[in-house]
Amino acid sequence: MHGLGNDFMVLDLISNHITLTPEQIRSLANRYTGIGFDQLLQIEPATDPSVDFNYRIYNADGGEIEHCGNGARCFARFVSDRGLTTKNPIRVKTVNRVLTLLLNENGEVSVDMGIPDFIPEQIPFTTKLQENVYHRGIVVDGQELDIQFSALSMGNPHAVIIVEDIDSTAVKDIGEVLGAHPDFPEGVNVGYMQILSRTEVRLRVYERGVGETLSCGTGACAATVAGCLQGHLDDTVEVQLRGGRLTVNWRQQDSHVLMTGPVATVYEGSIQL
Repeated sequence: MHGLGNDFMVLDLISNHITLTPEQIRSLANRYTGIGFDQLLQIEPATDPSVDFNYRIYNADGGEIEHCGNGARCFARFVSDRGLTTKNPIRVKTVNRVLTLLLNENGEVSVDMGIPDFIPEQIPFTTKLQENVYHRGIVVDGQELDIQFSALSMGNPHAVIIVEDIDSTAVKDIGEVLGAHPDFPEGVNVGYMQILSRTEVRLRVYERGVGETLSCGTGACAATVAGCLQGHLDDTVEVQLRGGRLTVNWRQQDSHVLMTGPVATVYEGSIQL
């Protein structure tokens, strides 16, 4: 499945009782010798009576991560199409939060992504002060750069950099260095946002453990929140990613972030492990 080109292998572990090793995940993720995907999504039985499913996500490098917004939309479509639930909305539990997924009549899916977290220890981000904009000096290809960014968590860590032109930005080079900066002990997803107006932005995201993807749902939410906090954006924003467009609304009444966008099923198959 994919959400705006951010592609996933989705496993129904309610009907299938298997456990994949990190080595197996890396092998399956290989686009030349395996199936190929940005992330692996696992649908598991709920362990909490207040939710409908457990939701686990693994990057292509085999490491488990906390959250994936595009994956959550695919999750909702998968369990509905497979008849695993007739509920709408659907509540799912990730490693660190509960998401509410709503299947819309137009085929798109809306995800209540919860409340953004700015507390450095929770991101996690090692700093003495909590600020809207941070500065870090990094060296990229022998050149010293002063990077200004917002740091927050949408269930996973994000650093959002506002740029004048994302097409001429060294997305990979800066993303690799900042993403591995020691001040982010668990790594960080690096987003580059070009503001077009108060209601429209362009975005590219270099994701930890994956590299640049065509779309990043949590990155779109983090960018919208960062832009709002700095006074650049309204609370509802259209985010243009390389794979397509998402609508993000940071609700003022409860501080929850709502993300809406399309999903697609590419094919189904089976593999002998």
